[in-house]
Amino acid sequence: MAKSKIYAFIDSQNLNLGIRSLGWQVDYKKLRLYLKNKYGVDQAFMFIGLVSNNQKLYTELQAAGFILVFKPTVRYFENGQETVKGNVDAELVLHAAAIEYANYDKAIIVTGDGDFACLVEFLDDKNKLLHVLTPNS
Repeated sequence: MAKSKIYAFIDSQNLNLGIRSLGWQVDYKKLRLYLKNKYGVDQAFMFIGLVSNNQKLYTELQAAGFILVFKPTVRYFENGQETVKGNVDAELVLHAAAIEYANYDKAIIVTGDGDFACLVEFLDDKNKLLHVLTPNS
């Protein structure tokens, strides 16, 4: 029997904020190795906002083995502070449910909020959901 193809779909902002809320920092190399060794992940898609001065981070993520899917960001001021937002939810759902759907047997979704509940339910109904990883308590 052929080995299952397993893809991970990761909301980078959610991952980063969830891990930071626990007082830690993400070690992307270790995360990619964990996904490979624990779950057999073949492809790990990282959905991330595109910010011009983050090239070093993007290079680090690619070197660690992530496939980056960029979303343009918007800058706005809230309570006197500048906020940069790149909402990747639609891109993650589109890739998992349509663009990459035929290329994998099982999916892992990495998120810490309920924004992907409909995707998780869809993948589970199609017997394509392996696991949901939540990077927060």
